Order: sequence, then structure tokens, then C-alpha cells
Amino acid sequence: MTKPAQPIRLYRNALSGHAHRAELMLSLLGLPFEKIDVDLTKGAQKSPDFLAKNPFGQVPVIEDGGLTIADSNAILVYLATRYDESGRWLPRDPANAARVQQWLSVAAGQLAFGPALARVIRVFGRKFDPAMPLAIAAQLYGIVEAHLSRSPFLVGDHPTIADVAMYSYTACAPEGGISLQPYPNILAWLTRIEALPGFMAMPRANVPDAAVA
Repeated sequence: MTKPAQPIRLYRNALSGHAHRAELMLSLLGLPFEKIDVDLTKGAQKSPDFLAKNPFGQVPVIEDGGLTIADSNAILVYLATRYDESGRWLPRDPANAARVQQWLSVAAGQLAFGPALARVIRVFGRKFDPAMPLAIAAQLYGIVEAHLSRSPFLVGDHPTIADVAMYSYTACAPEGGISLQPYPNILAWLTRIEALPGFMAMPRANVPDAAVA
């Protein structure tokens, strides 16, 4: 596998599921990287220096040599394309490449506005009615549960960046008040992801009354 000439710099926040996607992918690929924490509570993501890296003021961002990439899903695509010569993490055949893209869209849509938003409300105190994200999460996980009854991973019989994109906010969904107990296929899928060489867990937030995982 190709390796970077120098460690990749990852700008992240430890409690960001989006940042965890990038960190997990770097680790699964066995790539050397340096973590640079961005203090979101102090608005470091809105500083001029950071905005020069990502005008949207969001983590994660990676720097690979002279190249800067923002957006967690874009980072997954870049890392898989650049460093996975096998093509397993991002299939090259059109059908499976499209299926991966479908899940990346879900991760940026239903996952972000369902489980991820529910977690933001409880962990970070966002003033927002939780009814909508909880309803989105229930619909989403019903679909994912049925899908995983037919396949061990989201696209075929081995993991892809689709699984990485969906993992982090699903693993910490209980922090948003979403129990995963009704979804045995999802729980089994999480276990398969966590058994992969190079796996790095998503840090847990301090939410004493989080739902049982």
C-alpha cells in the first residue's frame, strides 16, 4: 500500500463523529497521521487560520503534503482512492461505487439530521425539538436493519467507506437517546466493524442518562 511521504495532519475534535470518520479511515488504512485538536467550544474553527483551510468552519480537515481536503465524506473518498490500491474500500465497478455513494448521501442526510442531531441536542445542549431527529432515526435504522439482514456490510461482503461513514454516529446513537437494542443486525454490524484491524473507537461523551446501547 502506498504511504504518504510525511504524516497526514488531521484537524479534529474528539467528540465529533464527522472527525471520527476521518480518523477511523486513517487508522484502518494504517496511515501515519498527526491529530490536531480544534476547540469548538472556543470557536477555534472560526479563526482566520482555520477558515483558510475550510471556509465553512467545520472539522474535520486533513492536510496531505500540500493538499488540503475538508468534509468527512470527501476525506473518505480521497483516502480510499489515494491509498487503497486494492480498491476494496471504494469499489471501482460502477454498480458498487454507486451503492457506496448512496450510503454517503444517507450519512450526510438522514444520519446527520437524525441520530447525529439527536446527539447534538443532548450532548451539546442544542436548543432544538428532538421529536424530528428521533423520528428520522427510527425510520433510518428500520431501513438499515432490514438491509443488514441480507448483507454483512452495507455494500457487499466486505467493509467499504460506506460502513465508515455510517459507523460513528450509529455507535454513539444512544448518547442521543436512541436505543439500538431493537436492531440486532445493526448491533452485529457494529461488532464486525469494531473487529477490523486498525479499528479506533468513537470517544464517548459524558451523558449519564444515555439510552442503553
